[in-house]
Amino acid sequence: MTGLLDHLRTHKTPTRLLLTLRALVRTDSLWLVVLAVLIGLLAGGAVSLMTKATFLVHQILAPGHSRLSGLQHITPLHALLVPIFGGLLLGLWNLTLTRQRHRPVDPIEANALHGGRMNLKDSLIVAGQTVLSNGCGASIGLEAGFSQIGAAFGSRIGRNLRMHRADIRLLVGCGAAGAIGAAFDAPLAGAFYAFELVIGSYAFPLLAPVACASLCALAVVHLAGANLPELSLILPQTIPPLAYPFLILLGIATAFIGVGLMKSVTLTESLFRRILPPLWLRPAVGGLLVGLLALISPSVLSSGHMAMREGLIMPPTLWLAIGLLLLKALASTISIGSGFRGGLFFASLYLGVLTGAAFTGLTAPLLSLPITLCTVAGMCALATTIIGGPFTMILLALETTHSANMTAAVALAAITSSLTTRRIFGYSFTTWRFHLRGENIRSGVDVGWMRTLTVGQMMRTQVDTLLAETPVAQARTAFTGRAPRYIVVLDRQHHCMGLVEYAQVQSMITPANQPLQNLLPPDSMVLAPEDSLSRALAAFERTGLPALAVTDTDHNVLGILSERYVLRRYAEELERTRRELAGEKHRR
Repeated sequence: MTGLLDHLRTHKTPTRLLLTLRALVRTDSLWLVVLAVLIGLLAGGAVSLMTKATFLVHQILAPGHSRLSGLQHITPLHALLVPIFGGLLLGLWNLTLTRQRHRPVDPIEANALHGGRMNLKDSLIVAGQTVLSNGCGASIGLEAGFSQIGAAFGSRIGRNLRMHRADIRLLVGCGAAGAIGAAFDAPLAGAFYAFELVIGSYAFPLLAPVACASLCALAVVHLAGANLPELSLILPQTIPPLAYPFLILLGIATAFIGVGLMKSVTLTESLFRRILPPLWLRPAVGGLLVGLLALISPSVLSSGHMAMREGLIMPPTLWLAIGLLLLKALASTISIGSGFRGGLFFASLYLGVLTGAAFTGLTAPLLSLPITLCTVAGMCALATTIIGGPFTMILLALETTHSANMTAAVALAAITSSLTTRRIFGYSFTTWRFHLRGENIRSGVDVGWMRTLTVGQMMRTQVDTLLAETPVAQARTAFTGRAPRYIVVLDRQHHCMGLVEYAQVQSMITPANQPLQNLLPPDSMVLAPEDSLSRALAAFERTGLPALAVTDTDHNVLGILSERYVLRRYAEELERTRRELAGEKHRR
């Protein structure tokens, strides 16, 4: 702090200020906490602003009400026209963005592949479209926009200060933690949302900046008055021992429901693409369908946060819970499938509450389970399947119920749901979307270096070449005074045919009169300079050769890459990643 104050007294230029801040952050981890606090304040401000903006839009759909899912009834005119008009606006907005050659990068994708690099302008667009989608009644949550803009603030600050890759990834996690913690009034859940999903691991040195960001964001939301009143639940005094096997069954059931929901979204998207080729028209049609469902029950509108709270306080009966579950699931799949912007996190909480209420009714002839236990367990278990963060949901249950006894029972359902989902599906909703795009991303763990580290950066450009017709006897004397490890064999057009080990040429069992082309392995292949490290490793594994030639598109030799060197670089990068995951990068 003294160094910064001295600088402010002696310098006025922003450039030198940035240089000083960069130096302070790189030499003292305390300044990472200071930046995390700033990011938390920004994330909390964004959550407050987006929440209030959404409430204003809700006033159009239901004058006098700011939470749509808590409505008991809605006028048909508003229920149909507002979602249609909002969908049409979103479709036209998307139409204006079709010239963009890139798509917005999700915080998890940014940390996994791009070293935390996110575009703030794209993130603002995502946040605006999320507010519009949720505001007009689409059955999706705001959490996608919250985490997107919060993480983008962290990325922009880290990039402006030209911080290390690991530090930028940490700040992205701080932004996401602040956004989720403020949105759910649960700072611990927000912090571990960042650890489990965005950063990809937990390390003690990372706890201070992530937790500070989450707490500061929550403070801003409370000061702005954008938070919900505290939830008061009637909790069971004790958990019956026989309830635990039933909680395991509930965890399994929610896993199947969650997987079915995720696959239904994909199916709905394909149906909309087939039936409605114009991209801009799909949200309007989706808004019409959601409006029709809202005429049956307004609880399907928006994220369902207020309906979820009401379901926890006064759980619905068996058949009502099943009916609302089907309506909300259908509305959410239509909303996302038709192109509305948002996520399933908020919606999955309400769906989980309904699942728990229905489960209580179904098991009533066998055992009278505490209905609050089942609704909270169902909420956390289904959300675990959707977001892929069991510890996040366990902490959310603790911060919602303030009961350690209840949380221990809920943890069983959440863990069972997580294990079942891994067994039968293997993806969360976010990673499933990545998979459909061809990206093999399972968390925010940094794997981008395997794509950015290319063969062209690793290859050795000094090569020794001989023509394929060269006899072995001549090859033995071609390199007087030195012994190259590999010889690149060329045809008459000087195109690469493969590699021959010089030790094989010098071997006494190799006939001296045969040409070099007879020594080439039958499965010889070449690499391209733009190939990634992972592709090079796969090539060595497939061929079993100790080295491969690198050529251009015309088969001209550019260099040689050995498996030994690739494995060494791979081990170095793994060690660097391990140090970052262990938090050793931040111990100063």
